Amino acid sequence: MADTVLDGARYGACALRSVSLRGDSARYRGEARRDALLTARFGTGEDALVLVAMATGARGTPSAGRAAAEACRLIGQAVGRSHQRLAEDIRSARRGELKSGLQRLTDRTLGRLRAGAAARDLDPEEYAATLRCLLLPADPACRTRVFFGVGEGGLFRLRDGEWQDIEPEVTPAATTGGPVVGFGSPPAETPEGDRLTMDFGIPTPPSPYELAPEPPRDPFRFRASVARPGDVLVMCTDGLAAPLRGEPALCAYLARRWSRGTPPGLAEFLADARVRVKGYADDRTAAAVWEV
Repeated sequence: MADTVLDGARYGACALRSVSLRGDSARYRGEARRDALLTARFGTGEDALVLVAMATGARGTPSAGRAAAEACRLIGQAVGRSHQRLAEDIRSARRGELKSGLQRLTDRTLGRLRAGAAARDLDPEEYAATLRCLLLPADPACRTRVFFGVGEGGLFRLRDGEWQDIEPEVTPAATTGGPVVGFGSPPAETPEGDRLTMDFGIPTPPSPYELAPEPPRDPFRFRASVARPGDVLVMCTDGLAAPLRGEPALCAYLARRWSRGTPPGLAEFLADARVRVKGYADDRTAAAVWEV
């Protein structure tokens, strides 16, 4: 796996910069990068949908980078198959359908990752990854930005020179894995406004062949927000999220660098992402979206 990957482009009303760096600790030990990054565009013109996906493999496992890369590839395939419906739901602000549909795609992706571990005769807990994604419509009239995923990391917004931590909050109930709906399922709204499949109250008898329950899964995280011109939205793995939350000097430095009104070039963005902070040496993967 390459030491560093870097990407950037202009889509609709936003400019994207993304990077994934091997951390100092991995470089010192001669280990490969555990983070993976994928940027993909589905469709053409104003109907296109851009996906940014990043994943981090389990620490201390030789297959961490491969698992992270596979998680990104699988979610890319899943979003690609559903991109037209997803783009339509984003433009129409169908939050309930988006949340349930994206949770379904995420669950399937991570389920396929666990199945891949079994096929390779690996422990599923070792061949595992966190997964964080952004969906960006290319339509300049649509400024809705959709975040979803599972696992630790960060979602931040730089607005008027000030950082806002907008990582979606999760509750203990979110780890129980309640019902998830795919696109086209008959809807029924919860008090929170999310749509779920109808519960017909038909009891299911226990099966003697039923598998033992899986360990509690990481909670699904989702946020759909409307951007303003001048905003910078940053999604990152824990390697950058931790110093952003713990080191005010880094926050101040990046706020100065990224509040200039125009996005940095790729070389400048790479230099910013590489700024060292004592005590933080993990891989860093980040995607920043400048609203223009």
